Amino acid sequence: MFSSFSLLFFFVLLFSTTITQPYKATDVFFVDCGSSDPFNSSSDNKWGGDEHSRFVPSNARSISFSSTPDYLDASVARTPFSTARVFKRSSFTYTFPVSQGPKFLRLHFYPATYSNLIPEKSFFSVSSNGYSLLTNFSAFLAASFLTNSPFNARLGGPQVYTFVKEFLIYVKDTQILNVTFTPSHKSFAFINGIEIVSMPENLYFNKAKIPKPVGMVNGPVIDNNIALENMYRLNMGGPQIYGNIDTEIMYRSWYQDNDYLYGNATGVTPYYLNPIMYTIETPNYTAPELVYRTQRSMGKKPESWIFWIFPVDVGFYYMLRLHFCNIIPQYKKSGQTLFKIFFNTQEIEEEADLFYWTQGTGYPVYRDYVVFVDDLDGSQSKHYFRLSLHPNTKSEAYLDAFLNGLEVFKLSMDRSLASPNPELISTNTPTVKTNKKKTKLVAIISGIGGALVLLSLLVLVVFWQRRRVKHLGSIDSTLPLDRCRRFSLREVKAATDEFNDDFVIGNGGFGKVYRGYMDRATTIVAIKRLNSSSTQGFQEFITEIGLLSRLRHVQLVSLIGYCDDEGEMILVYDYMAHGTLREHLYKTNKPPLSWRRRLDICIGAAKGLHYLHTGAKRAIIHRDIKSTNILLDENWVAKVSDFGLSKLGPRDQGQDHVSTLVKGSIGYVDPQYYRSKQLTDRSDVYSFGVVLLEVLCARPVRVLGLPKEQVSLAAWGKFCYLKGTLHEIIDPELSGVIAPECLRQFGMLAVSCLNDESSERPGMDEVVWGLEFALELQELADKTIVEAANTIADDTVIGSIPLRDTTTSISSGYEEVKSE
Repeated sequence: MFSSFSLLFFFVLLFSTTITQPYKATDVFFVDCGSSDPFNSSSDNKWGGDEHSRFVPSNARSISFSSTPDYLDASVARTPFSTARVFKRSSFTYTFPVSQGPKFLRLHFYPATYSNLIPEKSFFSVSSNGYSLLTNFSAFLAASFLTNSPFNARLGGPQVYTFVKEFLIYVKDTQILNVTFTPSHKSFAFINGIEIVSMPENLYFNKAKIPKPVGMVNGPVIDNNIALENMYRLNMGGPQIYGNIDTEIMYRSWYQDNDYLYGNATGVTPYYLNPIMYTIETPNYTAPELVYRTQRSMGKKPESWIFWIFPVDVGFYYMLRLHFCNIIPQYKKSGQTLFKIFFNTQEIEEEADLFYWTQGTGYPVYRDYVVFVDDLDGSQSKHYFRLSLHPNTKSEAYLDAFLNGLEVFKLSMDRSLASPNPELISTNTPTVKTNKKKTKLVAIISGIGGALVLLSLLVLVVFWQRRRVKHLGSIDSTLPLDRCRRFSLREVKAATDEFNDDFVIGNGGFGKVYRGYMDRATTIVAIKRLNSSSTQGFQEFITEIGLLSRLRHVQLVSLIGYCDDEGEMILVYDYMAHGTLREHLYKTNKPPLSWRRRLDICIGAAKGLHYLHTGAKRAIIHRDIKSTNILLDENWVAKVSDFGLSKLGPRDQGQDHVSTLVKGSIGYVDPQYYRSKQLTDRSDVYSFGVVLLEVLCARPVRVLGLPKEQVSLAAWGKFCYLKGTLHEIIDPELSGVIAPECLRQFGMLAVSCLNDESSERPGMDEVVWGLEFALELQELADKTIVEAANTIADDTVIGSIPLRDTTTSISSGYEEVKSE
């Protein structure tokens, strides 16, 4: 039964539907740039030419061209793409008289050849009312990205040469909206169409309604000092809604979600025929009825999940607006159906209860969230975020999850929405007809973007070719078989006896790790499988493949291949027979490692890190160095593993850091990086210093039950070293084994790695040298002990003491020599 509050809220909603008024735009401009057709300002839904219009300065220097995009089908309007206004050398400004308030500004582009001006050479910037919208922008690269990227097939098939950039700008008391085009050096700018439509005051710009911050304490407020760019506007599970007066009162286009959809469950709820009951909180202009009449749901796989993946520009805040409507008649009370919502690995909602939000069937609602998309590895201008839905087992009746619509907006940072051009290697060379001349749109130069960019894009292309969970064909051409092999799910299941728990050798946030037997049981491998109920792993999966497919070093774990069949994300590595370093240090039944072996392991891991920092054109910062990410093969060779959080260092050699949100493992994270959000290769050095203390002391990096000063191993180790009592906290198994000179050198090196100031820490080359010097000091001391012991034995005619290949054979040697 409803509570009294719920009944009151229900009647408020019911009453509010009777007073919601339709919205009519106060400012509507459809400018066909380059056209001489008369502009009819009284028309609110017809295109008019800009030639001799009041929007264009009378003394402005520009050129108009006609073009014929005859590849467009009948469903796509040729206007405004039949003409273009071209600007060479100098800036050009359109001036529109508008009322105060928020406006949609839509720029229409068709990068064709205009006379002898070819689109590949067109780079320009666009600004409006003090906001930088585009900088050194290439419409050709943008169109090529849309043409060749499966993520953006929403614009109409394999050939996508026309596209729209939509911005949201709040016009203040000037009541003028300026749009300025500025060609880059020795280039030209062009525009085919400009569309301006006003919107309700609080539709998107509403400082009283703050979006829920995700992964941060506070997020930006969407007020009239921020400009927005629409990145995605999707009708989940429903048809495309074209932006015209008959279907969308503000001419917004809502695209289908098919090309972004992923996961094991992709159901569509039947079309809802009853009225959509708009409210004061969700007026009828929030989204069209067609958005709320259809939705994605879990379908027939309630045990699984749905998610969508989107490429976006890095380094920006984004507002996500999720549209919901309870259109399933059997959901009649709160608590029946609960579900979880995630942005990447961050939980947005733990118990989304649509009936509670709406208090009825057919009532739409929306929820706003603000997120920050970090530059995870510094390698590319775009990254991919994941929005996912998961059923909540607390549901009383139905395991389900559903979403009706989604809008994603990029927020201006320091009054700028500009970002680099898409980095994409084109696989097609399509042709476009203009002025009866055929011009080939050549492939983008392969030098754009590094290998990591290409590998990430290729892997993601594979995902989208498999959307709706169809079995994926061979992609041997995307990743060389000698470097990264693609396994079928059948092969992986056979290797693990259908993921038998008896084969499990580890378990983490990504999922279980299995020992597997590939190629007719001739090759032992480690198989890391993403848990289907986990919210982690997608970006880590991409980064791991991208990095390890191009890195080979004896001190790095080797990626053999991957599997991405039927919604699975699986990585296949060389098998490390002796597991992780940590499982040989504490909380284990394994015999303790000798000091000599520990030194060898530290030296090997340090060499692996040194290669990451210096072996490529740009440094690779691991960002998650810890004892569980140092693996040991059958010969006890140490190998650095798990590159899911890795980032590329700065592009500019004059910079020493990249700015990023803090990620890593508690107890290992560099405190300076934690405070400043500035990541350097010395952040890895700090983490490695913690590992050195782990190796020496054989205890966890944090033990909450200890006295306050001893909780953190890093802090306690530094304190003991400076006090001269480091020998008191070492692993008891090493008591009397470590030479005092070696211990001093090892302790000094570990503490220098843990320096509060990153600039005061050694580089990994110095760490390798310091560890090798510690080993030499240990070997020299061992040799001295043996020689002394043999001398004593000769004097007493007992014979010599045999030297074995472990330091445990001389565990008491230092005390014996001292006693002599």
